[in-house]
Amino acid sequence: MNISVIIPVYNASEFLEKAVDSVLPFDEVKEIVLIEDKSTDNSLEICQKLVLKDSRIKLYQHPDKGNHGAGATRNLGIEKAGYEFISFLDSDDYYLPNRFDAEKEIFKEEKIEGVFGAIGVEYLTEKGRQEFQDKFKNISLTTVNFPAEGQEVLKGLLGLTPKVFGTFFHLNALTIRKAALVKHNLRFNENLRVHQDSDFITKLAYHCYLKSGIIDKAVAIRGVHDNNRITKIIRYSPQYNQRQLLLWKSLNDWSEANPLPSDCKKKIYLTYKSFDLSLKTGLNKYFCTFLEVIKNPQILKTQYRFTYLNR
Repeated sequence: MNISVIIPVYNASEFLEKAVDSVLPFDEVKEIVLIEDKSTDNSLEICQKLVLKDSRIKLYQHPDKGNHGAGATRNLGIEKAGYEFISFLDSDDYYLPNRFDAEKEIFKEEKIEGVFGAIGVEYLTEKGRQEFQDKFKNISLTTVNFPAEGQEVLKGLLGLTPKVFGTFFHLNALTIRKAALVKHNLRFNENLRVHQDSDFITKLAYHCYLKSGIIDKAVAIRGVHDNNRITKIIRYSPQYNQRQLLLWKSLNDWSEANPLPSDCKKKIYLTYKSFDLSLKTGLNKYFCTFLEVIKNPQILKTQYRFTYLNR
């Protein structure tokens, strides 16, 4: 395997060197692509020093040297990546020694275009720990509940498998063939300032043949600290619902343009409309979940005069 590891860098001076050092021991990693996104701390200076440390470390910025967000920054990394396989790593996280153990075997199957695994958590600050556990309880492993591949991964991510699949796997634990991204023109939605990863992973699961790797133990670690954006938004608050609406609108627009299975299309559509309805009616406290819509389709029919469920 020849791997390009893409690390988007924004205000990561405290953690960046540890992230890069965790990648360097892997012989499979032929380059580490740092994309610096106009940090306001000294991250750029640290990147410049790291480039001198190992010839595999390469540094890029956006052409205008501006700040463009995580989606555009990862897209630039994909453009610059020069090897057959692409992996991602957030600049405040790090890989574990088993990061590519499963990939070495699974990618021997030509039909496999992507492999994903589990990530663990390390609490770097007490405030970060409290915020993370308040939102996600005491979850020590972000993973899926059973091995899956192919279309089952898409259905699992959308909650359409008989057993609960798990709603997410992290980019830190994803390895993908670059040719698959090129073939399907897959990129991160640059209009989403958050949740670009969820949007990208869902689309990836439809267009590419994915397979689970190591899902019972971590292959990478997420660093939880005071500035993690994911812990700052209160669930079902107007801000949370607005961000979810943008995510599900992106997925719904994409779903309408592609021949997804009907149950997948319906789930995406109804989830999008439920967030739309919650914002239009102000029902944030009593958020209309997908299950509530299924139990009472009149919620949507009354508000929008849709007859989608009867098609």
